[in-house]
Amino acid sequence: MFFNSLSGRFLLLTIVFVMLAEVFIFVPSVARFRVDYLQKRLELAQLASLALLATPDDMITQELADELLENAEVLNIVLRRNEMRELILTKPLSASISTTFDLRDASAFTLIRDALAGFAPAGDKIVRVIGRPVKGAGLEIETTLYLEPLRYAMIEYGRNIFFLSLFISVFSSAMLFFAVRRLLVRPIRRLVGNMTRYQDNPEDATRVIKPDSKVIELRAAQDALLDLQTQLTAHLKQKERLAQLGEAVAKINHDLRNVLTTTQLLTDRIEMVEDPVVARIAPKLMKSLDRAIALCETTLSFGKAEEPAPEIKQFPLAELIHEVIEGEGLRLKNGEITFGMEIDDGMIVAADREQMFRVIGNLVGNARQAILVSGQGGDITIKAKATDAGTEILICDTGPGIPERAQEKLFQPFQGSVRKGGTGLGLAIAAEIVRGHGGSLTLAETSMLGTSFRIFLPDQSKSE
Repeated sequence: MFFNSLSGRFLLLTIVFVMLAEVFIFVPSVARFRVDYLQKRLELAQLASLALLATPDDMITQELADELLENAEVLNIVLRRNEMRELILTKPLSASISTTFDLRDASAFTLIRDALAGFAPAGDKIVRVIGRPVKGAGLEIETTLYLEPLRYAMIEYGRNIFFLSLFISVFSSAMLFFAVRRLLVRPIRRLVGNMTRYQDNPEDATRVIKPDSKVIELRAAQDALLDLQTQLTAHLKQKERLAQLGEAVAKINHDLRNVLTTTQLLTDRIEMVEDPVVARIAPKLMKSLDRAIALCETTLSFGKAEEPAPEIKQFPLAELIHEVIEGEGLRLKNGEITFGMEIDDGMIVAADREQMFRVIGNLVGNARQAILVSGQGGDITIKAKATDAGTEILICDTGPGIPERAQEKLFQPFQGSVRKGGTGLGLAIAAEIVRGHGGSLTLAETSMLGTSFRIFLPDQSKSE
C-alpha cells in the first residue's frame, strides 16, 4: 500500500502535523475575531452616540434612534465621559442580560475561554459588552447585543479558517512530498537499486557503487557500502583464485608424485654406492623425497580449508630443529647466515613430527629469505622452553623486520606475503597446523633489528 512506503507515511504525517499546527493557530485566531467583532460593535455604538450628542438638546426621533441602534447591531448604548454614566440610546430588551464581557483588561486565557464557549447555541441571550471609547471620546462605553449573531459570525469565520487550513496543509504536504521524493526517496531507491544489481553479480567490479550524494547521511551510507562491496568483491576474487589454484594443483599432483616416486627409486640405487660421501647424503635425500611425496598427497587439504588431523607422538625437539637447520644450511653457499639453537637436548614434545617440521621449516625459511634479501647477513636463533601450560618455541632472526602494512594480514593466504613474488601461503599453512594442535602461532615482535615468531603447543597430557 502507498502509506506503507516512506513517501506515503511522510505525506500522511505532514498533513496531520500541519492540521495540528492549524488547530493551535485556530483557537487564538477565533478569540481575536470575537474581540474584533465586539470591538467593532462598540465603535459603531460610539459613532451613534456621537451623532446623538451632536444634535441640539441631544434629542432625536425614536425612528432615528432605532436606525442608529440597528446599524450598530446593538440594543442600547451607555457612555461615561466623566464620573456620570449616561444612557445615550436604548430600546426595549426582550430578555434579561445573561452575562457581561469586559474587554478592557481581559487576559488571553479569558478571551480564548469565552470564544470557545461562544460556539454553544445562544438562542435569544443578551450580553453586555464593556470597553474603552476610541480617540479618547470618553472613559467607558457599554452596550448590549444579542449573542446569536456573534455565534453565526464565529462559525462562518471558523469554516473559512478550516478550509484555508486544509488547503494550506494539502499544498504544503504536496510540496514536502515531492521534495522528499526528490531529495531522499529517489537517492535511497538508487542505493537499493545498486545493491540489487551488485547482488546479481558481486564479482563484477563495475557494479560497485560510486558515491555521488551531497547529503551527508546518504554519502556516509554510500561510502560504507562502497567499502563493503569492494572488500566482498576482493574476497570473492581471492576465493576464485584459490579454487583455480586447487584445480591446477589437482591436475599436476598425480604427475608430480609419479616423478618423485621415480626419483625415489633412483635414490634407492644410490644407497648401494660405497662412496662414504654418498652413503652419508643418501639417507637425508631419501627422507626429503619421502616428505615431498607425502606433501604432494596432502596438498589439496589446504584447498579444502583443512589440514589432516595431527598424529600426536612424543619426539625430541632438538633433533627436529637440527634437521631443519641442516636442511636450510644446504641452501646457503657462502655462509651468510649463522644458525643458533637454545634447546635442551632432552626436551620432549608431543606433536605431529612431520607437521611441526613443516611449521618450523616455513618460519626458518622465511627468516633466511628475509636476511638474504637485506644483503647484510644475519643470525637465526631457535629457542624453546617448557611452561606449566605447554611448550613455547621462538624463531628469532636479525632481518629487516616486517612492514606494518603486511602485519595486519600476515596469516592470511595470498595477502600476508612479505617478499615480492611470495604467495603468503607458508604462514597461513603454518598457523593452521599449529591451531590443529590446539596451539597458536603469533608474531612476537618485529622491528628494524629483527623479527620473532612464537609457537605455543599445549601440554597434550593435560588436555586429555
